[in-house]
Amino acid sequence: MELRQVRYFLTLAEECHFGRAAARLHVAQPALSQQIKQLERELGTPLFHRSTRHVELTEAGRHLIGYARTLLTEADRARAHMTELATGHAGRVSLGFIGTATYDVLPRVARAVRAQLPAVTLELRGELLAPQLADGLLDGTYDLAVCRSGPWTESVHTTLLRTEPLIAVLPAHHPLAHAERIALASLAEDPFVIHPAQARSAMHDRVLAACRRAGFQPPSLVEVGETATLVVLVAAGHGVALVPQSVQSLRLDGVTYVPLAETETIDLVLGRRTVDRSPAVAQVASLIAACAAA
Repeated sequence: MELRQVRYFLTLAEECHFGRAAARLHVAQPALSQQIKQLERELGTPLFHRSTRHVELTEAGRHLIGYARTLLTEADRARAHMTELATGHAGRVSLGFIGTATYDVLPRVARAVRAQLPAVTLELRGELLAPQLADGLLDGTYDLAVCRSGPWTESVHTTLLRTEPLIAVLPAHHPLAHAERIALASLAEDPFVIHPAQARSAMHDRVLAACRRAGFQPPSLVEVGETATLVVLVAAGHGVALVPQSVQSLRLDGVTYVPLAETETIDLVLGRRTVDRSPAVAQVASLIAACAAA
């Protein structure tokens, strides 16, 4: 049974007239008649009673109508879905986020995908460290990864999303909490709350490098994996921290975000497997770039 035959059958069933049905279908009447006869032979039963003046459905024809409509509806749905997949407007995309971008970029990306790509299933994982994201890209756990700059293999293509300044996170009771801007060296006596010293952990290395450029080594380090926990520990008075400026969207009582006098920056990049050709991944990647730039 061909979809063309099904379409011809439904049109004739609605018109009950070969001439009018052929006109609607933009085919010659003999061609329509031939297709209906072929369908009847395939099904082994007449679908229409024919006379010189009248055409009407047989009992088998009446039963076939429901199946025929379902077939055409499903065919249209399949065609539309294949078009969405081919253009990246449907599919499944797994996206991992570095912890310091979770509270800024991730919510905007999630909203944008829901609004602009409603047929795309977006799997989100936030509060991850760079090593987890790099490994996850390579083993297929993640299709895309938003992370800080770091060493990558040729198997991963990266796109710079933005460069943002580092700012200080201070307990609300800190003597410099209400300053408009502070020199990093003014924190030389404070313990630092910092991301772990794992291989390829961009924030850990960048913070300590900034401190060295300011002429000091923090007297002690409190290492914590999640950015939210880092800010909570600062609020609890366990030390101070340096974070990308976007982290200040995480509002917690007991902390103050203060700009630095020095220009210390860190990049945010989007990682993607070089061999990935998924249209849905490409569509989501474009939305991420737009959201990061906003």
